[in-house]
Amino acid sequence: MEKASRRVTILSSHLRQTRFNPVQSVQPVFGSPSSSSSSDSQNPLTHSLNHNFQHDCVFCKIIRGDAPSFKLYEDDTCICILDTYPLSHGHSLIIPKSHFPSLDATPPSVIASMCSKVPSISNAIMKATGCNSFNLLVNNGKAAGQVIFHTHMHVIPRKAYDCLWTSESLRRLPLNLDEETSQLAARVQEQMLPSKVSHDRKNEDYCSNKD
Repeated sequence: MEKASRRVTILSSHLRQTRFNPVQSVQPVFGSPSSSSSSDSQNPLTHSLNHNFQHDCVFCKIIRGDAPSFKLYEDDTCICILDTYPLSHGHSLIIPKSHFPSLDATPPSVIASMCSKVPSISNAIMKATGCNSFNLLVNNGKAAGQVIFHTHMHVIPRKAYDCLWTSESLRRLPLNLDEETSQLAARVQEQMLPSKVSHDRKNEDYCSNKD
């Protein structure tokens, strides 16, 4: 069973202020989700995290303790693990314990909690790998390269001249300050109006209830 779970983890992988609490073990480990204190059990966010798993999601399996990982950090909201197909030495993933298929489907409070861990986690990774820079990356949606549809952030340590991204050598053209660009900005601003956001949420709730 352990061998099968390990294979699922590898095949499913691809290619984040609070106190930093690194997990002590440096071996791939199985483990149960963190137990919550009595005060945590009354927290709506913590409660939802304990009841929102997808059985066919590799990240949910890792969080439940059904699949192995090199776990670097864990708290009530998220974990950080080493990516099994790293783009660079120390490439890690910050993953919410509750299952959300994409960043735009993730509650702002969960995103805020994940982002609050980025300074501590990234500094620890850079010191451990001898790097002084990192990329914070989210692949959101299939066209953007998302493979595992459970929200996660990549922390990718970088060194000078590592030639990791071919796009970094591409010549970037300046933004045209014309009518087309002005219309684009106006359309984006319109989509962020409270009335528009409220209408979209009502449509999402309707579709969800139909399913």
